[in-house]
Amino acid sequence: MPRRLPRLLSLLAVSAAALGSCSLAEPAVLRLATTTSTADSGLLDAILPGFEETHNARVDVVAVGTGQALELGQNGDADVILVHARSREDAFVADEYGLARYDVMYNDFIVVGPPDDPAGIQGVASAAEAFTAIAEAQAPFASRGDDSGTHTKEQVIWQLAAIEPDPDQGWYFSLGQGMGETLQFASERGAYTLADRGTYLFLRDNLPGLVTLFGGDSINENRDPVLHNPYGVIPVNPILHDGIQADLARQFVEWLTSLETQEKIGAYGVDVFGQPLFYPDSEAYRQAHP
Repeated sequence: MPRRLPRLLSLLAVSAAALGSCSLAEPAVLRLATTTSTADSGLLDAILPGFEETHNARVDVVAVGTGQALELGQNGDADVILVHARSREDAFVADEYGLARYDVMYNDFIVVGPPDDPAGIQGVASAAEAFTAIAEAQAPFASRGDDSGTHTKEQVIWQLAAIEPDPDQGWYFSLGQGMGETLQFASERGAYTLADRGTYLFLRDNLPGLVTLFGGDSINENRDPVLHNPYGVIPVNPILHDGIQADLARQFVEWLTSLETQEKIGAYGVDVFGQPLFYPDSEAYRQAHP
């Protein structure tokens, strides 16, 4: 064999390998704008790899308040949004910024606070009564203050209580932070706050200054229907902006609401917390579990 032949064969093999790697399609990028609770609870880390693998895609997650997520979609800076403020989601679709809203899952809100409960909210009948007691006691209250779904729900409860909390009064802290940061602040400052149960349970071991004071130990013990917390997914309208990954967004919605993914959502957290952090609620899931 000529001495140059092995070297030539080696070069050909390297070239073939390089051509093969170049022929593999680069992953498509899906921009997902979502609420902080889906990220802070660990849910997205648990389920998104399944979508990325099966669809040769990379999901770039921007976890912000619901208001900011909707704004990102409105401006064409996201392909799909996953949020939890139903009236605002419906308005987003009605204004044609989104194509349609699809049910995904739900959990609930709870009121957490210092174990000694200085405002005495444990045992009250509703979240509005709890907020009233906190305001009357001028006990510290940490508000996300970030136009999120949680902040929107908090404002609803203050309205039900006929109270307008004022940061200038010294007991009400409007932080402009996500759920995890707000819970950490409340734990360190001995403050009450409104939280989604999923994020609180996920972070609870690192929040020694907080316990659940209204809402019970599970969603079945939550006596106040106002604290129901549904999540919806909305693909952004591609007609309004160039560059929207409409097909990939549609595939993501189909995957997220599929029975297989819904069952993964329903199982998430059960082994650690004895209950799901989110409850599946898509049409496909409801049909399979009437």
